[in-house]
Amino acid sequence: MGKRREGREAAIQFLFARDMQGDEKPEDPEVFWTLHSAKTSTRAYAESLIKGVLLHRDDIDRRIVPLLQNFRLERLAAVDRNVLRLAAYELLHCPEVPAPVILNEAIDIAKALSAGESGSFVNGVLDKLAKSLRKPVPRPQAPAAEAVLDADSQ
Repeated sequence: MGKRREGREAAIQFLFARDMQGDEKPEDPEVFWTLHSAKTSTRAYAESLIKGVLLHRDDIDRRIVPLLQNFRLERLAAVDRNVLRLAAYELLHCPEVPAPVILNEAIDIAKALSAGESGSFVNGVLDKLAKSLRKPVPRPQAPAAEAVLDADSQ
């Protein structure tokens, strides 16, 4: 498993624990890292994701809520809620990471850490969010067969 995947999983685990415990205490991050050993680079990546999600959480939640058909954010499983938040943060603030990578990672993590149909649920919500935030880059069209034939005949 790569550094980014491990970092995402660690970030979701931290966000989940914080979500379940309520307000963060100053020692919470250090306690988490004593319980969750990680390489320095993985920890640094996870911490950057955690800080980003926490800094932008209200905006992230505002963007997710309209996409939850017949659900309320606070009623979602805590794992699913934090998978969505992390992926939404990446979609919004990490343009260097391709949207398909963000979605695939979130779906795989939801399947691994959550239960039941979480992967499908996360996929549906994030697909809508990704389409609203990141417009697909048009692929260059292959030349029409006629243009190729005309060029060959000259």
